[in-house]
Amino acid sequence: MFATLKDWARRIRRDIIALYLVARDPRTPWHVKIAAACVAAYALNPIDLIPDFIPVLGYLDDLIIVPIGIWLVVRLTPPELMSELRAKAAQMDVRPKSRAGALFVAAIWLAAGALVLWWLRPVRAA
Repeated sequence: MFATLKDWARRIRRDIIALYLVARDPRTPWHVKIAAACVAAYALNPIDLIPDFIPVLGYLDDLIIVPIGIWLVVRLTPPELMSELRAKAAQMDVRPKSRAGALFVAAIWLAAGALVLWWLRPVRAA
């Protein structure tokens, strides 16, 4: 059973990298590119929507949202393109790195933090 789970995790990782490649491939339809980019960004983002330290719910998003997103994008991608990009993803050793993507995620978190600080600031009475 442990070997089966390990194999499943390996396939998930390969498919996440394949989704990254699907989002960047010019042969991919635009609506599939958007879905693939969202799923890959969510899966590769080190900051979870629901933090892992929250009991049960923290891991639930990783166990449900990511596989469903992968399944959806795989179903929408043309089969010959998906098999080609899966093979390419299996050959890649490391996760795709994007400085622009990292800066974008950092900018979103900084903007969210600034918005929260602005919202919590004391209001002066007139």
